Amino acid sequence: MSNFSYEAVDAGGLKIEGHLEVVDQNEAIRRVKEMGLFPVRIVEAKLAGRGTRKPERGKGKWKRAEVRGVSRGMRVEIKIPFLSGRVKQSVLAIFTRQLSTLIEAGMPLLRGLRILREQEESAALQKILDNISEQIEGGGSLSEALAAHPKVFNGLYINMVKAGELSGALEITLRRLADFMEKAQKIRGKVKAAMFYPVSVMVVATGILTLLMVYIIPKFRDVFNGLNVDLPPFTRFVLALSNAIRGHFLWLVAAAVVMWIAFSFAKRTVGGRRFFDHLKLSMPVFGPVFKKLAISRFARTLGTLLCNGVPILQALNIVKETTGNVVVSRVISNVHDSVKEGETIALPLKASGVFPAMVAGMVDIGEQTGSLPDMLMKVADNYDDQVDNAVVSMTSLLEPIMLVFLAVVVGSIVLAMFWPIIKLMNGDGISTNGTGGSGDN
Repeated sequence: MSNFSYEAVDAGGLKIEGHLEVVDQNEAIRRVKEMGLFPVRIVEAKLAGRGTRKPERGKGKWKRAEVRGVSRGMRVEIKIPFLSGRVKQSVLAIFTRQLSTLIEAGMPLLRGLRILREQEESAALQKILDNISEQIEGGGSLSEALAAHPKVFNGLYINMVKAGELSGALEITLRRLADFMEKAQKIRGKVKAAMFYPVSVMVVATGILTLLMVYIIPKFRDVFNGLNVDLPPFTRFVLALSNAIRGHFLWLVAAAVVMWIAFSFAKRTVGGRRFFDHLKLSMPVFGPVFKKLAISRFARTLGTLLCNGVPILQALNIVKETTGNVVVSRVISNVHDSVKEGETIALPLKASGVFPAMVAGMVDIGEQTGSLPDMLMKVADNYDDQVDNAVVSMTSLLEPIMLVFLAVVVGSIVLAMFWPIIKLMNGDGISTNGTGGSGDN
């Protein structure tokens, strides 16, 4: 038996909290519902104790640095002024999950939105929920209210909610949408974690090399100038390189900034984005991971939309807008045209050169058997597993490569600086006329 802490509201909207000794979270939810309450948050007491504070006297709103769901850990939100208008995908996924739970428990939509607004810590999402509540109170639908905030709720979100409203299964749609967002966030987090190691090593290597070239090596130059030593060619090269970097350091920094700005601008152009997206899919080591990610995202997004009754042509348009890669988006556009002309999805996928034959074959089977949504979800699950394995393999491969790279670069510079001193200690390489000739031992 475990001790669970719950927060719930009664039919009048009064907030109630308490503890239950039950086997698991599902049993705690069932017990709370049996008491005639609507559960808002149920976590193990040891987690709730770390993340929840009691309300201040005279105030109905709760101030929390709360644990959002079981096994999510502490979520600390740092508000930055120029990002205050944005809503993180993790926050949106939590909101979607909580809203689906409230509606599934029988709570009216408007009351559920207001309860979630009271406990929300994101100021941007608070304002959005206020606006959504006002529109629904004025007779609008949830999908119409969401469509007024396209920067937060994309086409996928809005159309799935609309399909859920039309089918009368909004709580199921929101639950599927929360599952989709959480899985996408999980995969994205794994890829970012895998990219963090090589990027951090390159940053450290750049810092070390800059310190050596700008500060350390000039000290050796002063030592060498006071000695009559014949410098090896590699040492002279490193000294010349250090002198060039030190003499033009500000220009090099400015050039790096300009290159970064040019890169950012190029990514915003149609041709530049097409080039970089194609490079992303074809580059060694990282390319297979990005391709698997694109396939997984396509399959899961399309499968989720079709599961919720969104028409196939409309679903393909949404997938095309949310794919995040111009190359894949162009393939989906070809699929849309093919379906519009009465042909299959599998044929343009197979001819694209981006989607493997296995994916096209599974889609073909799904079309023939009438189980395309389920088949797409299986493809997405399969490629999610492949992404996990590819990330582990990529990390295992990059770690020794980056360490060897850093060791070779730094070691070569150190050897270039100390080799003349070693020769001098051995009585070798002493110039008798100061012009760099070698002396006899």
